Amino acid sequence: MSKPKKLRDKGDGVSYSSLLDEIIGCGDMVLLDPPSEDKVVENLKLRYSEKDIYTYIGKVVISINPYEKLTVYTDDYIAQYRSRNMFELPPHIFAIADDAYRSMRDHNEDQCIIISGESGAGKTEASKLIMNYVTKVSSDYVGVGRIKEQLLQSNPVLEAFGNAKTVRNDNSSRFGKYMDMAFNFRGDPLGGVIHNYLLEKSRVVFQAPAERNFHIFYQLLAGASDDVLQMIRLDRDYFCYHYLNQSGCAHVLTKDDKRDFQSTVKAMEITGFTPDEISGVFELLSGILNLGNIDFTGYALPNGTDASKLTRIDEKPIMYVCDMFGCSVKLLEESLTERTVEAGKESVTKPLSIAQAIHARDALAKAIYYRLFAWVVNKINDTIRVTYEGKMKVIGVLDIYGFEVFETNSFEQLIINYCNEKLQQVFIELTLNSEQDEYIREGIEWVTIEYFNNEVICLVIENPKNGILALLDEECLRPGDVSDETYLEKLDKHCVGHPHYESRRCKGFLSDQTLKKSNFRLVHYAGKVSYCVDGFIDKNKDLLFGDLSKLMFSCERKLLVEFFPEGDPDKSTMKRPITTGSQFKTSVTALMKNMLSKNPNYVRCVKPNDEKTAKNFNQSLVTHQVRYLGLLESLKIHRAGYAHRMPFERFLMRYKMLSKTTWPTWKQGPKTGCREILKATMKKPNEYSFGRTKVFIRNPKTVFDLEDRRRASLEELAILIQKTYRGWHQRSAFQQIRNAQITISKYFRGYKQRKEYERIRNAQITISKYFRGWKARCELWRMKLELNSGWASEIIRKYYYGWKLRYTVKRIWAASIIAKYHAGWKVRKQYRAKLTKHLKKSAAPVIARFFKVAMVYMFLIRLRDNLPSLSLHDKRWPEAPERFKHVSLELKQIHHRWRAKCIRDRYNGDPKLKRKLLEKTRASTLFRGKKMLYSKTVKVPFRADRLNLRENQRWNKLIADTDDKRIIWSDNVHKVNRSSGKAVPKVLVVLRSLVLLLEPKSFAIQYRINLTHIQQVSLSVHNDFHFILHIDPGQVAVGSYSKGDFIFHCPNVIELVTKMHLVMQEAHSRRLPLKFVDNEIIIYPMPNESLKLEFHRTSEQGDVVNPHCRRRGNVMQVQI
Repeated sequence: MSKPKKLRDKGDGVSYSSLLDEIIGCGDMVLLDPPSEDKVVENLKLRYSEKDIYTYIGKVVISINPYEKLTVYTDDYIAQYRSRNMFELPPHIFAIADDAYRSMRDHNEDQCIIISGESGAGKTEASKLIMNYVTKVSSDYVGVGRIKEQLLQSNPVLEAFGNAKTVRNDNSSRFGKYMDMAFNFRGDPLGGVIHNYLLEKSRVVFQAPAERNFHIFYQLLAGASDDVLQMIRLDRDYFCYHYLNQSGCAHVLTKDDKRDFQSTVKAMEITGFTPDEISGVFELLSGILNLGNIDFTGYALPNGTDASKLTRIDEKPIMYVCDMFGCSVKLLEESLTERTVEAGKESVTKPLSIAQAIHARDALAKAIYYRLFAWVVNKINDTIRVTYEGKMKVIGVLDIYGFEVFETNSFEQLIINYCNEKLQQVFIELTLNSEQDEYIREGIEWVTIEYFNNEVICLVIENPKNGILALLDEECLRPGDVSDETYLEKLDKHCVGHPHYESRRCKGFLSDQTLKKSNFRLVHYAGKVSYCVDGFIDKNKDLLFGDLSKLMFSCERKLLVEFFPEGDPDKSTMKRPITTGSQFKTSVTALMKNMLSKNPNYVRCVKPNDEKTAKNFNQSLVTHQVRYLGLLESLKIHRAGYAHRMPFERFLMRYKMLSKTTWPTWKQGPKTGCREILKATMKKPNEYSFGRTKVFIRNPKTVFDLEDRRRASLEELAILIQKTYRGWHQRSAFQQIRNAQITISKYFRGYKQRKEYERIRNAQITISKYFRGWKARCELWRMKLELNSGWASEIIRKYYYGWKLRYTVKRIWAASIIAKYHAGWKVRKQYRAKLTKHLKKSAAPVIARFFKVAMVYMFLIRLRDNLPSLSLHDKRWPEAPERFKHVSLELKQIHHRWRAKCIRDRYNGDPKLKRKLLEKTRASTLFRGKKMLYSKTVKVPFRADRLNLRENQRWNKLIADTDDKRIIWSDNVHKVNRSSGKAVPKVLVVLRSLVLLLEPKSFAIQYRINLTHIQQVSLSVHNDFHFILHIDPGQVAVGSYSKGDFIFHCPNVIELVTKMHLVMQEAHSRRLPLKFVDNEIIIYPMPNESLKLEFHRTSEQGDVVNPHCRRRGNVMQVQI
């Protein structure tokens, strides 16, 4: 497609060419002269050869599928077409998207973009381009980006679940989609809502040759990780599944399923799906694929009735389905092979034949997928739902299945083509019929243009009395023998003679070999299509046996319970469900009503060839599409008619600023005002006409010219408004500042005078206060001086007499004190000799006793500060002097007994700790000095359930029906194959009475060993991890353990044997014999046979973590 050439400036700094500049062929085919079918096809071929795939007929866009990627959808092109008149740039789908968006935003009109055409014509890609453009050109306010992303990411999710490869299209929409995008007054997206119509669910269970199932199945198998596939029980090979291998087509050159899977998961996360919900969806898809692999085997009951049962050759699909759905195998088999018929309060169970069972299986798969798809759509709607409560407008985008003609056409093709007939009827109604009727109604001179009106075809399908769908509903509800053949007979009875209905009963078609006896043919607007009535009754009824609904409602998966509410026994009803045809007819009627309430915009998609190859223009195929799409008639009406019309009132209100006589107010009639405006702006009177209520403008360029003039006038008015506002704003600001200055000055002067008055007044008061104070103080001082003169002399005299008396008394006291001290000194001097002699006789024993007590005290203090810790391994004890050695030994024994009592009290208070001590003590008794590995396990704590089986769902399911559920010990071990020496990983579980050997992945029980049947356990004295369980020969002889003794390799062998020894003694009151050997052990792999197990040291140091065993004859060598 040629890029628009810069030519003339439009006011934004960038200028572009018009529609007529450097356009290949004719961009708007209204300008073709003369207008003919050959000219139209020739023009489309010329433009297609130059990769110009878009062409206009007025405002209708013709889009030809290029079958290759073009570079005309980049952000640069979006910027070029943004806010441009539709005919200002070369034809492009962005132009009609921008015109619809601006009409919605600027004119406040709801818009609808209807995309129609054959299957493979590019409708889905066109809808995605329109949505991408609208979201790109809308504003980016806070929160809008998230809404845009959610709206765009809804497409990958819906394509994955609703699109599939057909013989005509690698990405064919197998459902109808109508999406309303809501916008606020600024044009910001607020959210949206998606309506889906009639998913082709029969594709889930059957695909024609060279076609595929829905994309999501192939994406899941190609893109999911190995862990995810293992978790949901799927294999990566497509051809392992019956629902995917029927057509022989698994890969598509134009699709990368692995990359698309990542895009689908990311889109699901953006559109509000939680990780648990995504996992739940994958589980249901896995269940559907595995359900298709379930086979049935037929047999006859004693009364001769045909019955069926599940084929048990390979039970994996059955187990996988039950695992994914969360139901029991028994209930699944009963629901698929039996049917419960209720008559009043009684119910009868009938067996199903093989064909009926296969039909029930396929019906269940289709129902699950159909309801899953509806749930996905509702989930997306919950995410993008509009929460805005203000005024808003919408743009609707319709992307629905195209007209289909296959080698074998069934019920799905009938209702798909019926929908296309209704869309063609809307196109005729709004573009051909309504436009000509409007000219006549408005009194415009007009010559009627003949065209084909397909209303007669719609009536033969939807007539409520004898239409095809009405007769089908009547036949479905009729009691008695009802079949597809009786339905065809009824069709022939009511429709024979209709010009658009053909069958072998119609005259002229009795010997038509191209029309099979089980077919009827309709002459659609797009051509003749033969429909095979086989399956019409069942597909219209779309019944699912009540047993299957109850089965799904009873499953553990929450989604299945939500999908099948009719399976609730408490809410069962006998009301007949609505037929598929009636439901679809109601939906299409509501869709047509919705589209008719909006301003339509059309994109007519054309398929250039059936080979889906680029640069291949099949002229006959395109001519056929041009003919049945009514493009030539539309072209003629656009050439003869008027491109634009508008009521007088709206035209006057929109363009009144273009004439000085109508601006700013017009007090006369609106028609006169419109005439004044057109006189002032147009020089050619033949460019417009006046109807009774509207003004009609012939050329789109005239409308664009009016819009350009209006835009320029609005800019001038905006400048005038801005100028007036700025002058008013500045004057108001000046007046406000001036008034503020006067007010401030007034208040400031008053404030200043008040402050000055207060300052002078306060100063006068202060001076007066200080003067009066000074005067009062002078008078007080004088009076105090006179009073204190006599008082002071009296005080001085009193103090003198007191001092004199105190001085005399103090001298007398000092003399007495000196006399006392002198008398004492004389007495002490006389008796000092006697006292010294007495002390020499009695002081020595006292001092000796003091030192002895002090030594005992120091010994006890030092012992207290150096006592050992509470650990029994702490053997320290402080050294004692020779005299206290006996006492130190006694204290040491007392301390040891006290320390042991503390430890016993702690263990008695904690049973688990006591149990661990018991296990460690027993391990010491069993292995200390007997096996070299024991010393390295002393510090390692023993554990019981090393695999955490108590939280494993498979384990809990395995032991649900047993009484022995207490796990003594569990861990991963290696079982050594006695025949070859190969080590196989297993899961070993010790219970109170059993030893179970399980498969690591499936948890299937391989061996079940009774503890009482274990005669002895043999181990080597080395650092290896091997041990042998010797089985009682009597049990081997009777066949309970046909393969004899077991050889295991376990890194926690000390812990395992200790726990087995304890449980054997506690549960069975007997000791488990242990045997330790140095070089060899004799084992019995089979009755009356023996095998010698030899240990060979490969290194003086180091443990052999992995088992290394090799058998040679009757000798198995173990490297340690």
